[in-house]
Amino acid sequence: MATNYYCLVASLRDYQLDGDLKGFDARSIIDEIAGELVPADRKALGALLLYHDVCNLVNLRAGREAFSTLGNFSREELAEELVSPSKLPSELAEVIALFDEVAKGEVDADDPRLERVSVDSSFEREIFAAYYRHCAKSKCRFVRAWAEADRNLRNISVALTARRKGLSIGERLVGGGEIVAQLGRSSAVDFGLKGEVGYIDTLIAALSEGDNLLEKEHRIDMIRWNMAEELSLFDYFNVNMLLGYVARLCLVHRWATLDGEKGKELFRRLVASLGAGDKIAEAERRYAEER
Repeated sequence: MATNYYCLVASLRDYQLDGDLKGFDARSIIDEIAGELVPADRKALGALLLYHDVCNLVNLRAGREAFSTLGNFSREELAEELVSPSKLPSELAEVIALFDEVAKGEVDADDPRLERVSVDSSFEREIFAAYYRHCAKSKCRFVRAWAEADRNLRNISVALTARRKGLSIGERLVGGGEIVAQLGRSSAVDFGLKGEVGYIDTLIAALSEGDNLLEKEHRIDMIRWNMAEELSLFDYFNVNMLLGYVARLCLVHRWATLDGEKGKELFRRLVASLGAGDKIAEAERRYAEER
């Protein structure tokens, strides 16, 4: 039976921002949420946040300084994982180990791992593919749905950008499935996805209008924000609702850094969306109908 977090959800409404975002600490809020979760739900939260660890692994391996504090591991821990993976999920550890062994010339052509990981591709592409494979195995509905939705959004964005620049599309996509196949074979403006992907027109516009990269990023993140809301639409006090909140909280964190005004706007929207009183009434109504 799913655990309900009535008190935790109600307390989330207490977070406020002052005029210049002082006092906003996404990491602290996430840690507080994690401390209230049962083990299975804490594991689901870890899978959601693993995305930030993947970004950090890519940056560390490339020698870049950028590092997100929203992941599960510190910079030092991930640096050690790149040398000898032991704490990361097996899917990610396999990619790290295999790329390292290939660089040393220690992998045989018939190694079964090569059926899952393409060492002819980039480390970034393969580590993200491993992340999405890991999430697909999660017992948590939100984690599975969010990972799939996020992968589709990123693949469509990559395909649109590659097409505009006259680059090959297929070799830049992550994972498989019908949408990936459609992106690889369709010559339609929307890749024939209008009936399947509701945000396709918004995304095409975001990637084609003007040269303001920050505005383009904001429009894409608003698609991601809406996805998080939709995937937890009828979840009121369970882990799916909390994970949807955390997904949006991570976006607030990003925009608090990139653009203070947009960060404040998103945070106000996040707090307003909680409406615990309304959610309780709706949950009670639905419960009565189901009985």
